[in-house]
Amino acid sequence: MGTPVNITLGSHVWVEDPELSWTNGEVTEIKGTNATILTSDGKTIVASISSLYPKDTEAPPAGVDDMTKLAYLHEPGVLHNLACRFSLNEIYTYTGNILIAVNPFQRLPHLYSVHMMEQYKGAAFGELSPHLFAVADTSYRAMINEAKSQSILVSGESGAGKTETTKMLMRYLAFMGGRSDTEGRSVEQQVLESNPVLEAFGNAKTVKNNNSSRFGKFVEIQFDKRGKISGAAIRTYLLERSRVCQVSDPERNYHCFYMLCAAPPEEVKKFKLGDPRTFHYLNQTNCYEVSNVDDAREYLETRNAMDIVGIGQESQDAIFRVVAAILHLGNVNFIKGEDADSSKLKDDKSRYHLQTAAELLMCNEKMLEDSLCKRVIVTPDGNITKPLDPESAALNRDALAKTVYSRLFDWIVDKINSSIGQDPNATSLIGVLDIYGFESFKINSFEQLCINLTNEKLQQHFNQHVFKMEQEEYTREEIDWSYVEFVDNQDVLDLIEKKPGGIIALLDEACMFPKSTHETFAQKMYQTYKGHKRFSKPKLARTAFTVNHYAGDVTYSAEFFLDKNKDYVVAEHQALLDASKCSFVANLFPPLPEDASKQSKFSSIGTRFKQQLQALMETLNTTEPHYIRCVKPNTVLKPSIFENDTVLNQLRCGGVLEAIRISCAGYPTKRAFDEFLDRFVMLATDVPEGSDEKSACASICDKMGLKGYQIGKTKIFLRAGQMAELDARRTEVLAAATRLIQRQIRTYLTRKEFLGQKKATIFVQKLLRAQLARKLYQNMRREAASICIQKNTRAHRARMCYTKLQASATVIQTGLRAMDARNKHRHKRRTKAAIIVQREWRRYQAHEAYNQYKKSTLALQCLWRAKVARKELKKLKMAARETGALKEAKDKLEKRVEELTWRLELEKHQKVDLEEAKAQEIANLQNALTELQEKLDEAQTAIIQEKEAAKLAIEQAPPVIKEVPVVDNTQLELLSSQNNELEVEVEKLKGKIEEFEAVCSALERDNKESIDDAEEAKSKAIQLQEVIERLQTNQSNLESENQILRQQALTASTSAVEPEELNSLKERIAILESENETLRRQTAVVEKIVANEAVSASAKDLENGHQTEVVQETKEPRTPVTVLATQRSLTDRQKESHDVLLTCLTEERRFDNGRSVAAWIIYKTLLQWRSFELEKTNIFDRIVHKIRSSIEKSQDDTRELTYWLTTSSTLLYLLQSTLKFSNTNNSASRRNRSSQTTLFGRLVQGMQSSSLGLETSSGYSGMVGISNDQAMVEAKYPALLFKQHLAAYVEKTYGMIRDSLKKEINPLLNLCIHAPRPTRARTLRDVTKGSHLNAAAKQQASYVQWQNITEKLEHTLTLMAENHVPSMITRKLFHQVFSYINVQLFNSLLLRRECCSFSNGEYLKMGLHELEQWCMKTEDEAARSPWDELQHIRQAVKFLVLHQKTQKSLEEITKEICPVLSIPQVYRIGTMFLDDKYGTQGLSPEVIKLMAEDSVNMTYPSFLLDVDSSIPFSVEDVSQSFNGGTISLSVVDPPPLLRQRS
Repeated sequence: MGTPVNITLGSHVWVEDPELSWTNGEVTEIKGTNATILTSDGKTIVASISSLYPKDTEAPPAGVDDMTKLAYLHEPGVLHNLACRFSLNEIYTYTGNILIAVNPFQRLPHLYSVHMMEQYKGAAFGELSPHLFAVADTSYRAMINEAKSQSILVSGESGAGKTETTKMLMRYLAFMGGRSDTEGRSVEQQVLESNPVLEAFGNAKTVKNNNSSRFGKFVEIQFDKRGKISGAAIRTYLLERSRVCQVSDPERNYHCFYMLCAAPPEEVKKFKLGDPRTFHYLNQTNCYEVSNVDDAREYLETRNAMDIVGIGQESQDAIFRVVAAILHLGNVNFIKGEDADSSKLKDDKSRYHLQTAAELLMCNEKMLEDSLCKRVIVTPDGNITKPLDPESAALNRDALAKTVYSRLFDWIVDKINSSIGQDPNATSLIGVLDIYGFESFKINSFEQLCINLTNEKLQQHFNQHVFKMEQEEYTREEIDWSYVEFVDNQDVLDLIEKKPGGIIALLDEACMFPKSTHETFAQKMYQTYKGHKRFSKPKLARTAFTVNHYAGDVTYSAEFFLDKNKDYVVAEHQALLDASKCSFVANLFPPLPEDASKQSKFSSIGTRFKQQLQALMETLNTTEPHYIRCVKPNTVLKPSIFENDTVLNQLRCGGVLEAIRISCAGYPTKRAFDEFLDRFVMLATDVPEGSDEKSACASICDKMGLKGYQIGKTKIFLRAGQMAELDARRTEVLAAATRLIQRQIRTYLTRKEFLGQKKATIFVQKLLRAQLARKLYQNMRREAASICIQKNTRAHRARMCYTKLQASATVIQTGLRAMDARNKHRHKRRTKAAIIVQREWRRYQAHEAYNQYKKSTLALQCLWRAKVARKELKKLKMAARETGALKEAKDKLEKRVEELTWRLELEKHQKVDLEEAKAQEIANLQNALTELQEKLDEAQTAIIQEKEAAKLAIEQAPPVIKEVPVVDNTQLELLSSQNNELEVEVEKLKGKIEEFEAVCSALERDNKESIDDAEEAKSKAIQLQEVIERLQTNQSNLESENQILRQQALTASTSAVEPEELNSLKERIAILESENETLRRQTAVVEKIVANEAVSASAKDLENGHQTEVVQETKEPRTPVTVLATQRSLTDRQKESHDVLLTCLTEERRFDNGRSVAAWIIYKTLLQWRSFELEKTNIFDRIVHKIRSSIEKSQDDTRELTYWLTTSSTLLYLLQSTLKFSNTNNSASRRNRSSQTTLFGRLVQGMQSSSLGLETSSGYSGMVGISNDQAMVEAKYPALLFKQHLAAYVEKTYGMIRDSLKKEINPLLNLCIHAPRPTRARTLRDVTKGSHLNAAAKQQASYVQWQNITEKLEHTLTLMAENHVPSMITRKLFHQVFSYINVQLFNSLLLRRECCSFSNGEYLKMGLHELEQWCMKTEDEAARSPWDELQHIRQAVKFLVLHQKTQKSLEEITKEICPVLSIPQVYRIGTMFLDDKYGTQGLSPEVIKLMAEDSVNMTYPSFLLDVDSSIPFSVEDVSQSFNGGTISLSVVDPPPLLRQRS
């Protein structure tokens, strides 16, 4: 632990204290071997010099993060370092590669956030502040790189935080490894979800912890070849089975028993439970409840956790049925039976509990009673049933309870493992061991012996690892270490577990003899280990013995050793439970082999314990270990309390002091050459000039007479005590230097006082002489003033006379010049007015001649009427847009259009009804004619038949008979009359047929005439449309002329035109207005003509690619082949146009006045094609696909990305500025549809749309749009979707450029956070005096990384400027990049103690100055403004380089120096600060205390900053970045190919 040497007067030392363990003080007197020490709390202590340890007065007040860096590696130094760090909420500390974690007993969420995990991801061990994430990351990296399994051993006593540490380790491993199978919950979640179940059945309240794990847990996290988590398994070791039956006061049994007793009433009734005080296994102690723990709520949470890990409701009921059965078994008591050495149930209460237990286990009650009271002994002659006495029956009962509980616990663990899932193909694993620590109570039994055996095994493993690490460092530094001895505890292990001869072997032997007792076992141990140095017998003890463990002596009581060690499975118990009707209970006891089932086989818990322990050690030996030692700072389990005795005892039990002892056996002090020289450079006065560091270190050690030190490749290794010798000599040299400085200062103060008196005397003399000089000077001033007054008076009079004369001359000159100027101006105005009048008159004459010529022809008269109608309509619309006066006329026009439409529909319906009536009448007449024709045919047929019958009768008459003429006048008259009637009817029918034929021919003529009229009306409509188009052209010319005249009139009015000129212009305007009125009247006439023709005939109109038809029955349809061919040709042409447009998008990479030409061409083309108003089109999808593919191809090309960012943002701005996405109401849409059904309605719509198109864009004609609601284009859904895609790709491109720049500067930032270490091979001159040239070169090399950062920023800024990225986007990008620089530098500063130094603050200050210079030099305003984003790191650096920190108050620091930083941030920087340049102290203890109190009172956020990865602008911001204004489309010309297709 270090050899205390060179204790002199004034030395600061550590001395033992009965209350504080160790306290520091100063040696005030030395007498012989004793020294008097004045402690820091004012006490005076006399102690032996050999018991004192030196104190490092130059140790940082916040401690060191790695205790191997301590100048004195001994017990008080380690304890003080942990206390200093704990007071600052630094709960993690390294000892080499061992992590010591002190439980803070409060939530510190900032230490375990995802951002903190990101910081430790991939960081080298020791590079950042100590953290369990660093241990987890090291093990994960070692597993990946070396393909070897790792293990993390978490140890500590109850309440030290082992379980929470294990949870955080698994969180980090899950963060690093993820999960190869993404379905379901992660492995880490499943393992953590199993914790409540395992804690319920494996945890109990002990003396030191309310939730102590009474078993060891080894969590294997399995990884696949890719390093992803593929499975996990939980291995449990060394469950404390005896606790089921025996509990010491004030502890409790396992939690599950109390949970079940506090279950809901229906559950309690089902299991026949009650108050825990009524059960023997629970009432052996007076502790039934745990503070702040609700057993009823814990029961429900355990049930829920069982559901989560996959234990079904039936299995849960069976589990708690078994737990209840164990409680009832404990209440089965026995008394002596009728026969000798026999037993029976004590009373009805025991009978009831036996019946309940049998009912819950679903086994035979009689067999259960027999298995408890009797024992079957198997002999060669047959089985013998032997009764058991009451004591043996009780032991038999307890053995059954322990066996059932142990099997139940093992089943739960197996179920959890099967739920989590294991990977049989896992290539490697990381195991996390959470096991109980060393235990030493007032009364220690068999459980403590097993636990301490486990810790002895683990300590041996730990010692071997520590020695191995020391050996590796010695080998790496190439020093001789052959004589370094290894501290081993094998003798203690042999004492306990050696077979034969160990304590456990003796215990097994005693258990196999029925007559053995704990007294005979103890006597056997006393005799066997009488001379063993690790074994001793306490005085006056009969069954107690003491074992000297590595952590100290522990006295064990052997009273219950034999009972607790027996673990045999009784055959009757096996057969009884195997035959249970409950499948769950039967599965807990599977059938044994035939030879084992014949008799009760003895089994020892100690032997089984050794086997499990051996299996655990074999697992650990196959992995690379990492150690975390958890420490409980106090016994009251409250925050901010550090009890030295408690911590020191845990450091001994945890093996930390043992590791220090191992280190002290070799070379406890290891210092790099530069650090050694920085500390002891004042001892190197005799070292030759030009010696390197290594030689200088050796010279210093030789000069001081040190023996046994070693010089390695990069470090010097000192034996224990040698550092104290060097410090003593260093103190002497510094004391001599201090005396010299004091002498010089006193001399300086005395001389300063003398010089002050001398200066005061001279000053008094000077004042007297000055008084005399002032009087003389006053007289001289009076004389000079009199002369000056006279001179000024004379000059004033002369000046007044001259001023009057000059003013008169000026007035005369002004009048003459003004008159001349007025004459010239009047002549110019008249000349200009005459010229204007002549020009206007000549233009008027030419215009009148042209109009007369145009009106001379009849065709032009029609054109003129159509033009007048068109102009009137447009003028009405323009008047309504400008003044709103013609709104009423517009409404009347719409009503008139609707009335005409109704009339047209009515006449159409009447015409259709007429045609249908005619067709029906013709059909009826034809039917009647057909019926009459049929009757006529029937009558003619009857006459013919009668004639034929008469002829046949005549022919058949006999020839011999003479014919006698007989006349039948009646019949003949009848037939004649009928014949006449038929002839009359035939004549009538023929007349009717002729009439109908005439009617039909007339209808056909009418129909043909209607068709001719319709064709004529169609041709007239086409002609009228052509006339209207020509009139529109002429109208636009007149309107432009009218507009020019209005502007001239306005200009003339502002320039004070003469009255006659103004009157002529007014007359000209009146003439034009009359012409406009004439055009309006002619437009009305055209409207009537067109409306009448539209009513009389149906027509077909094609406009803007949309077709509207009025179908006629007699018109023949177009051929389908012709329609398809036309459609196909239009589709091909459209596709070719789209391809040309996409080619233009990728090839037109030029800019016009800072605007993307490609974006403007795309917009103009889409606007001309009216694609924004289409319900369905694929041009938008093709443009988006083109942009996406180009961006994805150039992910690493910033130049390409900036071009596409400019193009897409420009196009987005154009869409945002001119498109409106709103739905019209239903009535308006219906009115529009109805108005479009007539020819006039379609003409009106065409004029409106064409006028709107002219206002917004006329293709490539160069018209200028206006930025108001009238110029907005009503866009449909595809256009809206196109706009959303553009916005998404603007954000994506921006994010890719930003992340690419971050990726480039991130490695440079890691190099910039810490000043480069000085070169190792520097000379002594460099160490002592320094060289200006070397310092300059070193400074220049240090700033290379900062210059590289500015070059990266400049390169990105140049590319964005070349591609004309909007300044707003550029500014936002650099704001986020500078914010990222601020976050990375600031977080690294908070996580690295070596960065919080004065020299590193100066280095960072210079680097930030370099960055600021770049911001100031750049011409782009977007790169200047982000400088404010670095305020966190700037204020932190300002704090680091601040002098006299101890004199600053908390208010000054938080409001003046670091107003942006939070209290936890300032607190962390202040506690980690180290002045490595001047050696001054940091913040005062009072300020640190105040900040610690504020940090505890406030909600503890993370002191680290978060990186902002959001998109900091919206679509509106992009639009505003183009500075608004009108959209002028005429300045950008399309490429020739696209112009041709347009």
